[in-house]
Amino acid sequence: MPFSAKVADCLGFNNVICPETVPFVVSNVVPEYEQICLFKDTPKMSKSLPKRSEDYSLWYNELVKRAGLAENSAVRGCMVIKPYGYAIWEKMQRQLDDMFKRTGHENAYFPLFVPKSLFEAEEKNAEGFAKECAVVTHYRLQTDPDNPGKLRVDPNAKLEEELIVRPTSEAIIWSTYKNWIQSYRDLPLLINQWANVVRWEMRTRLFLRTAEFLWQEGHTAHATAEEALAETRQMLDVYAEFAEEWMALPVVKGVKTENERFAGALETYCIEGLMQDGKALQAGTSHFLGQNFAKAFDVQFANKEGGLEYVWGTSWGVSTRLMGALVMAHSDDDGLILPPRLAPVQVVIVPIYKTGQLDELKERIRPIQMGLLARGISVKLDDRDTERPGFKFAEWELKGVPVRLAIGMRDLDNGTVEVARRDTKEKLNLPLADIVSSIDLLLQDIQTNIYRRASAFRDTHTTRVESYEEFKQVLDGPGGFVVAHYDGTSETEERIKEETKATIRCLALAEPDEDGVCIVTGKPSTRRAHFARAY
Repeated sequence: MPFSAKVADCLGFNNVICPETVPFVVSNVVPEYEQICLFKDTPKMSKSLPKRSEDYSLWYNELVKRAGLAENSAVRGCMVIKPYGYAIWEKMQRQLDDMFKRTGHENAYFPLFVPKSLFEAEEKNAEGFAKECAVVTHYRLQTDPDNPGKLRVDPNAKLEEELIVRPTSEAIIWSTYKNWIQSYRDLPLLINQWANVVRWEMRTRLFLRTAEFLWQEGHTAHATAEEALAETRQMLDVYAEFAEEWMALPVVKGVKTENERFAGALETYCIEGLMQDGKALQAGTSHFLGQNFAKAFDVQFANKEGGLEYVWGTSWGVSTRLMGALVMAHSDDDGLILPPRLAPVQVVIVPIYKTGQLDELKERIRPIQMGLLARGISVKLDDRDTERPGFKFAEWELKGVPVRLAIGMRDLDNGTVEVARRDTKEKLNLPLADIVSSIDLLLQDIQTNIYRRASAFRDTHTTRVESYEEFKQVLDGPGGFVVAHYDGTSETEERIKEETKATIRCLALAEPDEDGVCIVTGKPSTRRAHFARAY
């Protein structure tokens, strides 16, 4: 029995028709807002969103801006995260931070600037980020004598050593760890930092790729390789749990090839999600650094026998890129669809009233608000008298609020409430007496349904192929993950990338070893890789 029918049945309200059984939802109770002449002809808010099927990129950009998540700024390649978007990021932060602390990590903060000599100490890492660095060369401005009212860089204020605006913090953190770690008693050192970083991207897109973005970066030091590897895999699991349980985003856990590995790491693990346009998105990475950074910054510890050893390191991170994944994985042509666990507003109440009724109606609605808040459910009463109900419905639909209640005097007198769920657009009329517990259950069902829908999409867009021709046909058709044998060489990987624009997203941890032949070269292969075009 569909969830909506279960709720109706258990609450003794059996006049609900479910979207699983008919193409349109019908209620046998005429909503009060349709009975009131004042609101009858309320026009729906015009969102003018492009359709995903016609221009997915434009749809995404417009939705991010129109839903109030973010906008472009006056600084090239940088964005302004607006309050509604930042509220989602705060919920992400809060949950991730709790998960980090449960696994023994502490927060700290390190400088934004990295002296060039420190930055270049780990050669591969410096090489990997060199072309994306913003560099500070001077420390002062002065009035321009040739242009009154204008400023120029003071040529006499050149820094003795250039400062790199951090693209990542391994260099500054590992140079600090040298002072913090002396003995095996100082290990493991488990540190996380919430910060901004700068990577001078040439082609930017809101949340997905910007010159400055927000993230967290974990940096840990361990006595043995085994402990560091266990940490790397543990944090990969933390990210996967967050993506699936909170973002309702199914992910593939895997390891990157050498071509895709983080600069300076021995292994890079990742989680990969699939967006509705069939492209993959790397949602998080966890790196086993070996002793590379310990040796670069001379971070040694005295072991139990009194000898000196280099520590073993990890780093791991996720960023505001997750915001882009959240939008692209779930939303539709009418706006955002937010999983309840990350929605800033989980329930919106729209009062339906005649002139002079609002104050009394708000008092009668208040127990519902308080009941929802008591259960930890965030609720907003939209009592603006400047907008009509139809406008409000469309606005909150655009913003992806999971549940909407439309409540009028007649509804309360009849002991019912009209409830609309954003994910299926189904409308229910539920008994007022049990409305709080019903909404609690409904939010849980919405969270599950959004994940289930994304999982079904991923499963139907994951294709195993046996030939290069079939490989290209899938990429140019439905897209998605293409699981294929390849010979394990960087040359073949690069050839596939050049010819199809698809990259190896990962070697999935759940994918078993399997003898086969490379789809490109025909050489022996021992396992399949997950390929996709990607963001």
